[in-house]
Amino acid sequence: MDPYFGYEIAAIVIAAYGIAVYLCYRAGWIGPERSLSLLGPALMIKTTRGRSALERWGRFRRFWTGAADLGIALAIVAMGGILVLLIVDAALSLRLTASTAPPVTEALGLPGINPIIPIGYGIVALVVGVVLHELAHGVVARSQGIGVKTLGVLWCVVPVGAFVEQDDVEMQAASRRRRDRVAAAGVLANFALTVIFFVALSLLVASSVAPNANGVGVALVEANTPAANHSLAAGDILVSINGTATTNATLFEASLADTHPGEVVTIVYYSATNRSLATTSVTLATSPTNASRGFLGVAVTFLTPGELKGTLVWPLGSSSGPLTGAVDWLVLPLATLEPVGGATAQYFHLTGPLAGADPGAFWIVANALYWLAWMNLLLGLSNALPLVPLDGGLLFRDFMASIAARFRRGWDAAHLDAFGTRAVALSSALVLVLLLWQFIVPRLV
Repeated sequence: MDPYFGYEIAAIVIAAYGIAVYLCYRAGWIGPERSLSLLGPALMIKTTRGRSALERWGRFRRFWTGAADLGIALAIVAMGGILVLLIVDAALSLRLTASTAPPVTEALGLPGINPIIPIGYGIVALVVGVVLHELAHGVVARSQGIGVKTLGVLWCVVPVGAFVEQDDVEMQAASRRRRDRVAAAGVLANFALTVIFFVALSLLVASSVAPNANGVGVALVEANTPAANHSLAAGDILVSINGTATTNATLFEASLADTHPGEVVTIVYYSATNRSLATTSVTLATSPTNASRGFLGVAVTFLTPGELKGTLVWPLGSSSGPLTGAVDWLVLPLATLEPVGGATAQYFHLTGPLAGADPGAFWIVANALYWLAWMNLLLGLSNALPLVPLDGGLLFRDFMASIAARFRRGWDAAHLDAFGTRAVALSSALVLVLLLWQFIVPRLV
């Protein structure tokens, strides 16, 4: 099979799209005042429908003003936090080599391109996050007396985009505070959606999921090993080895640390196939990395089934501390523990009011809630970056202009705006360098 087949198809699709757009432009169907216009390579499909809804929702001026002020504060905190994280990542990347550097595809938070974001759940979550992000801009704009010209979708954006087009003249004429409320509305919407979907997932899992046993989950069984020869399989849970409870990955490693090749050990495990506890005696093989140590032939998950449930329900309650729990929640996709499915789903059974539900359908809903929360958090943090043309870029520009106004009282509005524009241009360059640093620098040394 042609290894470049996918690229060839992509090139054909892009060329066909470009030709179609060009022909529509020549025919006069695409233009700034038309229902179709261009934003870079993306096709804007505009409509005035929906503006009346924005008017109705935006009439609660006091509520939206308070919410948007909270959004400004959250955006500033997120901006500082993610900048610190980027600087730390840049420093840590100096220790990486080309072979250990993250793939460049991880720089893009796009389903189907970023290897850790599943395309199905990712597209649904991204579309929901982007659409509600843009609607929040429109509602807050109207609450601040700033007009909305059109709204609609962006075609040829992976997978699809949305926009709310504010009146540029009114936006520029508005005070910095009102402009910043509009800019922060999208970030606030994504953070609010993160909380909503996180709580929904937490309540769902807490009330309906129980681990099949208290032990470590088997993620992988190597072929032709003692574990494989005794019918252990991914999805099983190891409860004890030679009487030592294996209630976490550390205890599992400790239970095999002093064994030797040829030693017979007694294993108690939950069999996902038989749905019951089983006991078996296994003769250990020789470890491929340590000839004096016994080898079982299984790989276990870094979180036990009980810990995985706890992470999905309340990560801040982790026995390792709230910070570790929060990081665990974020990196579940990297650890192949999310989306939950296949062997991972076999660690659990449904209980409570959903005990009789179809596990496959249950986990589709639970996974969707996780990715809706995860992607909205990503969108909120990303848009808080002081990078043009993101929301954080506008906030940073006005923030720097406000600082200049305190120390340069003789400057007029034009001077202050020019200073803010230069400041955000510098911050944009810095952010781009930091974003690319961890992917490029390790490959240069």
